[in-house]
Amino acid sequence: MKRLFSTFIFAATLCISSPAAMAAGESAAGSELLLQQAKQLLNSYKDSEALQLYEQVLELAPDNFEALCKASFLHCRIGERFTDETSKINHYLKAKQYAQRAYALNPDEAESNYVMALSTGCEAMISGPRQRLIDINEVKGFVDAALARDNRHAGAWHIMGRWYYKMANLNLAEKIASKMLFDGVCGVATNEDAAKALENAVTFDPGNIQYYYELASVYAEMKNSSACIATLEKAISLTYETKEELELSRRCKLMLQQQQRI
Repeated sequence: MKRLFSTFIFAATLCISSPAAMAAGESAAGSELLLQQAKQLLNSYKDSEALQLYEQVLELAPDNFEALCKASFLHCRIGERFTDETSKINHYLKAKQYAQRAYALNPDEAESNYVMALSTGCEAMISGPRQRLIDINEVKGFVDAALARDNRHAGAWHIMGRWYYKMANLNLAEKIASKMLFDGVCGVATNEDAAKALENAVTFDPGNIQYYYELASVYAEMKNSSACIATLEKAISLTYETKEELELSRRCKLMLQQQQRI
């Protein structure tokens, strides 16, 4: 009788807990399906649709690391396309919020440090001069951490290249402010460093025309015409999928014409 009673209690417990377990399982399955669909949309350059799905995942699973990182990345990329400040700021603020949540979950992962670097750099674009320098200085720490974890991360190398280029070409007022705030951190950055970082970005993602364009721009600044021309010729040989890529190809062709006249 006692054994029968224990069996009854065990069965009753299963019946009570199974709806919650089933709901959790369904939520996890639903999140995984949404993640797969979002990845397909992202790979098809449908950024807005992919972002909607990643944010749906976060409604089901607020701590989903992949969705947090991808949502942050997409808000940065979409925000960059807007010309009005309000829309741009809204996207960049959301990007930073998602990045901070991802970083809080996994501060040692390459991707969380990458989106922190990316969103902080975007934040710098909409900040005043002092805050901009503070943000730019913070970017370096995050991108260093991302590359320490994954030294083949093309996006992190791209940000590193941008960082070196920006710090190597500060105007006089920015140099003075940088010296006061960070003890002259700009002195350690050169265009050669920027070129090396962007070369790595191209190596690890050879289909990204933005990396070629920015690398060519650094070579042009360095007066290295032969390297600039070779980079631009590779860029315009790529296949383009988006309006942004078509615009970059147009800029590459214009720069190539200018370099060939030198």
